[in-house]
Amino acid sequence: MRFVVQLIAVAAVSFVGGQALLVAQDNVWLTLGVGVVTAVLATLVYYWVVRWTEKREVTEALPRAAGSGITRGLLLGTALFAAVIGNIAANGAYTIHGLSDEPANAVGLAGFMAGAAVTEELLFRGVLFRHVERLLGTWLAFVLSAAVFGAVHLTNPNADLWGAFCVAVAGGGMLTSAYIATRSLWLPIGLHFGWNVTASAIFSTEVSGNGTPKGLLDASTSGNAWITGGAFGPEASLSTVLVGVLVTAVFLWMAHRRGTVVAPRWSVASSKLAG
Repeated sequence: MRFVVQLIAVAAVSFVGGQALLVAQDNVWLTLGVGVVTAVLATLVYYWVVRWTEKREVTEALPRAAGSGITRGLLLGTALFAAVIGNIAANGAYTIHGLSDEPANAVGLAGFMAGAAVTEELLFRGVLFRHVERLLGTWLAFVLSAAVFGAVHLTNPNADLWGAFCVAVAGGGMLTSAYIATRSLWLPIGLHFGWNVTASAIFSTEVSGNGTPKGLLDASTSGNAWITGGAFGPEASLSTVLVGVLVTAVFLWMAHRRGTVVAPRWSVASSKLAG
């Protein structure tokens, strides 16, 4: 019941915010404002509904930890996508022609990505992963939530099974493992936003096949789809898969060292009976 209430509450904010972004999309400053308001409102709704339904302090979304967590995630996400696009460019598949004709698009893209990153992290890590983990433990919840995250992206334009697989392995794995290692939503929120805004607002590439408009740079990709990601964008490239797997492995190693891995409920019950 708690899972359903939390899911509906955050999904409702996400839906309304998404519709408002569609209305505002022709005005970059209005898009920025709507995106930021959606992100803030979704976070407040999540915090309130979790505290109400679970009768506890919402430790994964403590306001005092927001600044440092989001900043670290933003820097990491920016650096990781820059590494991906750098590798694609080194293979001659990404070319910068100069500044775009409408660099102000970057402002609107930042707002859109803020709303998307926050609502998706609250839904997939804050609600879905947490509740599945309570029943099945960290590892099964990790696999299942990443798979669902990838599958949802099949509804995007230009999506295919390979693109969804890449999102599941790289995006779902990286973001979920960041949460497991820190037990905070702020780092994956910052990481998600940093990756998306760097891809769209700075390097002007497709984000998950969404037909993203150009940001600051006038740039193009061409060549082998295994290198560029094709119509889905760099997230479907082998570079992204490699980066995602490596970063996921580091976060999971950190989680193991910190003791933040949760055993399945039946395993805990069996241990108590054996004791």
